[in-house]
Amino acid sequence: MEKIQSLYHANQYHCIKDYIWEGIQQYSKNIAFRIKDKKEKVVKYKDITYAQFGQQIKQLGTGLLKLGLKGKRIAIIGKNCYEWVLSYVSILGGIGTVVPLDKGLQEPEIESCMERSYADAIIFEQEYLENMQNIAKNNKTKTNLFICMNQITEASKNIFEKLNATLISLEEVIKQGIEEIKKKNTEYDELTINPNELASIIFTSGTTSMSKAVMLSNENIASNIYALQSVEKVYDTDVNLAFLPFHHTFGSTAQLFFLSAGVMNVFCDGLRHIQSNLKEYKVSIFVCVPLLLEAMYKKIMAEVDKQGKTGLIKMMTKVTRFLRKFGIDIRRKVFKPILEQLGGNIRFVISGASAIDKNVAKGFDDFGILTVQGYGLTETSPVLTAENEKCVKFGSVGVPLKNVEIAIDEPNKQGIGEIIAKGPNVMLGYYENEEATKEVIEEKEGDRWFHTGDLGYLDKDGFLFITGRKKNVIVLKNGKNIYPEEIEQLVNNLAYVAESMVFGMPKADDLLLSVKIVYQKEYVEQKYPNMTKEELKNMIWKDIKQINSTLPNYKHMKNLIITDEPMIKTTTAKIKRFEEIKKEIENANRL
Repeated sequence: MEKIQSLYHANQYHCIKDYIWEGIQQYSKNIAFRIKDKKEKVVKYKDITYAQFGQQIKQLGTGLLKLGLKGKRIAIIGKNCYEWVLSYVSILGGIGTVVPLDKGLQEPEIESCMERSYADAIIFEQEYLENMQNIAKNNKTKTNLFICMNQITEASKNIFEKLNATLISLEEVIKQGIEEIKKKNTEYDELTINPNELASIIFTSGTTSMSKAVMLSNENIASNIYALQSVEKVYDTDVNLAFLPFHHTFGSTAQLFFLSAGVMNVFCDGLRHIQSNLKEYKVSIFVCVPLLLEAMYKKIMAEVDKQGKTGLIKMMTKVTRFLRKFGIDIRRKVFKPILEQLGGNIRFVISGASAIDKNVAKGFDDFGILTVQGYGLTETSPVLTAENEKCVKFGSVGVPLKNVEIAIDEPNKQGIGEIIAKGPNVMLGYYENEEATKEVIEEKEGDRWFHTGDLGYLDKDGFLFITGRKKNVIVLKNGKNIYPEEIEQLVNNLAYVAESMVFGMPKADDLLLSVKIVYQKEYVEQKYPNMTKEELKNMIWKDIKQINSTLPNYKHMKNLIITDEPMIKTTTAKIKRFEEIKKEIENANRL
């Protein structure tokens, strides 16, 4: 099986800390982070060098130890920011287990995650202060230490104190660390790390009993950093726009990879500001989801069409493709006006989470922007396969990384079967869910093979192609994963619901989250004897909207189908999802 071989030198370590400190020591004078101060009328920027970043890791780490958090579990929630990265890296330096939480979670979900992970402390952004106060008041979690990334008032501290909890700012923790270091406290430097012990607990989706909590070790994540260093070329002069959420494994592992390579990192002001941020910071590398790339490409081509230059672009594309066959590459000169729309410096884009439209990938490549795809899951830390500058096949998700093996389990005549993988990046298992772990990890002759639940095939050159999902997980174009059983559990709580099915209805090039409800006819007729079907649907919609209000936006049901006819089932009374979904898609197409 073809693999991406090592193109670049990489030192192999078994702990994340070693990769971070290699970057800090080798690129000490480089800017690690450029942070915008948006409070002032005149925009100002603060630069943090790798040397300064290293100092603050030690200071925060020492402060956290002073608070008694050695060997403890610490959750983090908030948007991408310097404080998030600093906290994450400090905890992974040997303090304990980090629990990254989705910033889009509602308060009950945050509380449930903290409860299920037995978090001893949480580091959070100020906007969650009221949520944290309520969680402390409810006293359902093990958490009694709340650390705010921003400044806090004495009044807020007093409220938490009355709730038998402690509220402190991250700045205060760092100051404590500085004082301890002045006293020659070297405890943080001397921490030892077992590479194979639990380092991170990551919730794959939501927080109900249906969701899973992935356990990753230092070795899992470090092995992925090593593989990426070996095959993807980044320079210490590169500028990375940290767009993907850090609670997403793809976002956090990519960030660790960039920090190991001396890259300057900047933060996005929001989805609407991406193109201006690309120009503002002279961004050269960018990790994102297909939806964003496709939107950017459509916008560019719409402008080209508006200017009446579509024919010219097509002609010049043919010319540059022809010249490249002879080793002459003039793409970035020819298409400079287009590149200027993306800031002028972008050279390398990594796309993940779901397949990108191959025409978009080709289009960016034609403009002189290396656009590669990767494939992986939270359970694999996350990358399994990838492309790079020497290894691209549009439509595929690349070939296995050097320390990963991919196989197709029980392939059909077309060679399509379930994708399974083994390697040092495969998770320890699902936290407190041995049954679910055994369902996906198969022991074969001493090897641990992870069953991805995805369907695909390997071509003759070893490139992997994804053909579908074996699992029920719904993957939106923006990379968000939705587990239907989680939402169905909430819908089924409605008194008139006999059964329900949540699924993705194809709409354009994405999925419309839909719910099919089988209502209990007798119940409805007795309780609402004169209600029409249209009135019933409106009533159900109100209940669905109420459920939506308790969920993150991307989990909102936006299409409702109601019926009193039972769904197609197996002999064990399980809904035949694929048959039901196919039927509803066909019904929708007839309209």
